[in-house]
Amino acid sequence: MLIFEWIAGVLVVAVLLAGVARRLGAPFPAFLAIGGVVLAFVPQVPRPGLDPDLALALFLAPVLLDAAYDTSLRDLRRNWRPIAGLVVGAVGVTTVAVALVARWLVPDMPFAACIVLGAIVAPPDAVAALSVLAHVRLPHRLVTILKGESLFNDASSLLIYRLALGAVATGSFAPSEVAPTFLIGVVGGLAAGPLLAMLYVRLMRRVTDPPSAVVLQFVATFGLWLAAERVEVSGVLTVVSFGLTVSRLSPQTVPAHLRITSNTVWETAVFVLNVLAFVLVGLQIGPILEGLSPAERHHYALVAAAVFGTTVAVRLAWVLGARSVARLWHRVLGPSGPPPIGLRSGTTVAWCGMRGVVTIALALALPGDFPHRDLVVLTAFCVVLGTLVIQGLTLRPLLAWFSLGDDDPVGHEIGRARAAAYRAARDSLDGDDSPHAEALRREFDAALSEAESHDEGLAPESLPADGLRRRAVEAARGVILDLRDRGEIGDDAFFRLEEELDWTELSATPRDEVVP
Repeated sequence: MLIFEWIAGVLVVAVLLAGVARRLGAPFPAFLAIGGVVLAFVPQVPRPGLDPDLALALFLAPVLLDAAYDTSLRDLRRNWRPIAGLVVGAVGVTTVAVALVARWLVPDMPFAACIVLGAIVAPPDAVAALSVLAHVRLPHRLVTILKGESLFNDASSLLIYRLALGAVATGSFAPSEVAPTFLIGVVGGLAAGPLLAMLYVRLMRRVTDPPSAVVLQFVATFGLWLAAERVEVSGVLTVVSFGLTVSRLSPQTVPAHLRITSNTVWETAVFVLNVLAFVLVGLQIGPILEGLSPAERHHYALVAAAVFGTTVAVRLAWVLGARSVARLWHRVLGPSGPPPIGLRSGTTVAWCGMRGVVTIALALALPGDFPHRDLVVLTAFCVVLGTLVIQGLTLRPLLAWFSLGDDDPVGHEIGRARAAAYRAARDSLDGDDSPHAEALRREFDAALSEAESHDEGLAPESLPADGLRRRAVEAARGVILDLRDRGEIGDDAFFRLEEELDWTELSATPRDEVVP
């Protein structure tokens, strides 16, 4: 009962912190990290345990699937070079650099364990960066690069993490034995995800009940991860390729009411999982610090600070160095693909290297007998805390100073696609001479006329009568509320009518106006 009360209290505090973060335009995970620090020093806090094998499935699988579903495959293809450089190069170099620093400061720490520490702190969490970028208009290409990095750097870091864990357990590392396993894990994950996605979409066509559909979505996500890990293929790549494929296949088969419900539930679930991850790691920090002597605390703090500085410096050096090489390549060999990003854009990408829930999940997944586990967990949390607070809270002022502009390519695509959609909707009414069809036809004609007069053919965000619809819905809602208050209708009738009016209001309200 005590743990349940603590969870309820923590979630309430998290909601309040999320409101503060939105008001300040700061990354919400930064406030979660600070909250984790506070919990570490609160006396008599419950210390629930977590099965290491469960940590990755619980925290990574749904977060990765949610991110993959919302990612543009077309934009990933266009920016594959900078994304691949961050996913492979930046993660690999950061892992090695952190391992060398850890080995230097802790000589009795096995080098394989140092590699594990490097793999844990190597992958940035773009969710934290994007929570800031939501308040600042940033070039769409940079947002795409950060999203793509967050999807695939988890795979590279997790593969290194798993290989190094195996080396710690066996005391040896043979590249000739590891290479086939590595290739099978990558290729198997990339092949299994799309195949399972096609089967999943076919099976889910018959499920139209929202609660059943959402439950099956989560079961499929966790089951996909567990099955991939059981057959020793990359769980990250399996889940990510699955999510990218489902997002391409499901729009034609998923009803609108199910999609709206599903999106809301998934957004809430990812929020709760982020909260629980930071809480659990904060609860582990308290006992670690209590068991250390003053000298050991000083040494642990030194290691954590050195690893934090290494992660930040390596990312800056890699991103800016890769940018210089790309510009030289572009100048010598001619253009091939999008031009390299500029210095301000490169600095922004480098500074968006905040660590988050991925690093925490990897740290929580360490076995209890892992060498120097307490040092690794504490260092990982300090890196997360440092990057979220220092980089996260300074990112918005940095962007304002750089004054990076954006020509809003997504907005232009939306405007042109909306015009095409309005035209198709208008054409579907041909041959219907009823008064209702004529009224709707005039409404679409007015919107298309506005699009044709626009320099770039962009349609308006809403139909001409949407404002009237919202006013009418507000009046209708007031009447049914009054009828219920007077006892002329019961709650059952009221809720049915309320749902009907909600759908009418949603159909007349642009998305930006309904998102809190």
